[in-house]
Amino acid sequence: MEQLTVKTITDELTNEYPYELAMEWDNPGLQVGRIEAPVTKVLVALDATDPVIARCAEEGVQLLLTHHPLTMQGIRQFNEGDLTGRRVLALAENRVAHFAMHTNYDVVTMGQLAGDMMCLEQQKILEVTATTDKGEYGIGRVGLLPAWCTAASCCEKVKEVFGLDGIRLFGDPQRKVRYIAVSPGSGKSMIEPALHMGVDLLVTGDIGHHDGLDAVAKGLLVADAGHYGIEHIFVKQMGEWMRERFPELDVLEMTEQEPYITI
Repeated sequence: MEQLTVKTITDELTNEYPYELAMEWDNPGLQVGRIEAPVTKVLVALDATDPVIARCAEEGVQLLLTHHPLTMQGIRQFNEGDLTGRRVLALAENRVAHFAMHTNYDVVTMGQLAGDMMCLEQQKILEVTATTDKGEYGIGRVGLLPAWCTAASCCEKVKEVFGLDGIRLFGDPQRKVRYIAVSPGSGKSMIEPALHMGVDLLVTGDIGHHDGLDAVAKGLLVADAGHYGIEHIFVKQMGEWMRERFPELDVLEMTEQEPYITI
């Protein structure tokens, strides 16, 4: 059997999640590493944090797959005094290549996956960002819950489905909702599209105080499940995808938690 390389694997990933579907400001793709390096073990994680990189080194991982890129901006120095530089050095010193699938993954899989997990019916894209010969792509999903329920009950469902301890709800918890939107990650920019589509409740993350208040004043309830809260579904789905496409690989998944605690 031919030896798998970083290129073999990432070519398959870019075919499934094309770069051209990513947002212009994004930075998906090979962040660190040699394209022809051999790969037998992969770790899937949400972020290339220090603990994640340390686990790669400890377990002999040659390829780290994450949702979030290592950096979204340019870096001028690679040294231990810089956070990103330190991580680049650690990856390089341990011969770990790092590949990220961010908004290109969001528009192909993340929104649909989140909508399916919430059992949304008659799903539509919340915000269309690209149209190709294969159809429309975009951020988030809008659809109908199986039945009317209170906003509080819907939030309990979100907690159950995504394994969360808590959610911040902007608006009346007893208001009845059915037509909802799910937008994993940071969803401030999804408030207006949700309002435009007449959504009852937007489930997303990283909602600021004034953003939430203004959304409610305009008639939209917002459930803030945190940035990690929904996006962590990337890890399990991508792990399963990798095992299906490359059964000869040893694929590990990084079990993580919210990056903060509430005291």
